[in-house]
This record gives sequence, C-alpha cells and structure tokens, in this order.
Amino acid sequence: MKFTKMHGIANDYVVLNGFKGGVRNPGKAAKELCDRRFGVGADGLLLVLPGNGSDFRMRMFNPDGSEAEMCGNGIRCFGKYVYDHGLTGKKRITVSTLGGTKTLEFSVNGGAVRSVKVDMGEPMLERPKIPMTGKGRAVNEVMKVGGRTFRFTSLSVGNPHCVIFVPRVKDFPVAEFGPRIEWCRWWPKKVNVEFVEVVSRKEVRQRTWERGAGETWGCGTGAAAVCVAGVLTGRTGRKILNHLLGGDLTLEWAANNHVFKTGPAVEVFEGEFGG
Repeated sequence: MKFTKMHGIANDYVVLNGFKGGVRNPGKAAKELCDRRFGVGADGLLLVLPGNGSDFRMRMFNPDGSEAEMCGNGIRCFGKYVYDHGLTGKKRITVSTLGGTKTLEFSVNGGAVRSVKVDMGEPMLERPKIPMTGKGRAVNEVMKVGGRTFRFTSLSVGNPHCVIFVPRVKDFPVAEFGPRIEWCRWWPKKVNVEFVEVVSRKEVRQRTWERGAGETWGCGTGAAAVCVAGVLTGRTGRKILNHLLGGDLTLEWAANNHVFKTGPAVEVFEGEFGG
C-alpha cells in the first residue's frame, strides 16, 4: 500500500490515492496506519477520491477507525496533494466531504502549493444541525463537568464543536476535561472540544481535544468554530490570528456568512506499508 505522509500545522495524516485503487476497509486501515508505534503514525487517514459533482471527494478517518464529516487541516493537505501530484492543474477546486462541498484556493510557488485558503461554508448554529440535543442555539451556555463550571458555545463547521474560553490555555488540563465533554450525552455523535485563550480581539490561542484522536496540535474546523464563537460571545472580531500548538491559522467570518481559513500544508515523505 503506497502512502504519502503530510501535515498541516503539525496535524498529521496518511494520504492514500483512491484513483489508483480502493481501500476495502478504510476504518481498519486507519487504525493500522495511524498507530504511532506499529504503523506510520498520524492523526487521521485521508482518502483522495474522484468527485461526484465536484472536482474531488475526500474521506477522513480518525485513528480509532471512525469516519469524520470534515477535517480543516486535512483538507489543506488534500489540496496540496492533488495539485503537487498532478491530479489537477487548477488553482481553485471543489472538494465534496460528508460535511458539505468545500472550495479551495491555492497559493503556488515553484510549482508547489505553499498555502491553501478554504471556504469552510456557513456555520451551523441550530442544535439539531450540529447535532446536539435540545432546540435553538447553544451560545455562552453553562456546563458543569468534573466539579467545575464552564461557559461554552457549540456549533458545526463540518464537524460538531464545543468552544470553551479559559483564562490561560497553556496550563489548562485538556486531557482531563476533553474526554469528559467529548462523550457528553448532549452530542449524539460526540464532539470536538476547543479550549481558547483570548489574547486580543484579533488574536487567540487554542488547544483542541478531537473526538476519536485525543489532543492534537491543530484542528482546522475547530479554529473556524473558535472564530465564530468569539464573535457570537463578543470576545473577538470577525478576523483573527489563531495560535495552535502546531502553528498559526488566519480565520475570517465574512459578511456572506462563510468562514474562510488560510494556512500551510506540508508533504513529509512517501512510502509503502505492509508486505
């Protein structure tokens, strides 16, 4: 099985080219390939597939074998892969995902993609669309977890997210509270959890607990959710610089209600797995 290892701000992926043959059991393959001791090691498995009404189709599987609706850092890697490997010559493409069709624009230098701007679409704020139990929106709601009380905002930007603003994110016990919230019964498909420190109205710091993966160094859909949550709660403006453990992303919740995310993507190496 030939693969390519890539990362977007240290959120790393194994990429398989579905144009050269299918993967019979991608969930099982994800468990094997993403294992950091016995496999290649990654935060997820990306499948590059022919589009259905779009230029391409992306499927993303977590290390536990579950399939995610979307992946913000992964889709930038996906875009770099299809351009750099000659599957497209266009600098603007559409990619269908379980979280909807996304538009990607490439910044190219020396024949290779250096950064990708992704139109993440419109955020879904109503609870049934996240999905989350109850009716209406969950903005600045109260949650009690493990003896502590938090205020959270929940929304979907392709994946369900729970955004919690904290005074100092560097010292926050993400591994303690992340899994408790991930498995909370309010989110029937589980939830990604963002813990965020506001530096200014134009700048934040983020750590993320991803469902099915644990704490990761970057989460693109999570960064987009943080941008929206910051505006909804009056903490930030509509355009921010987000510092994640693996690097920085620029986010904007534009006037057309779409969220745009810009950041790098890197190819690390190619190889073969199994035998």
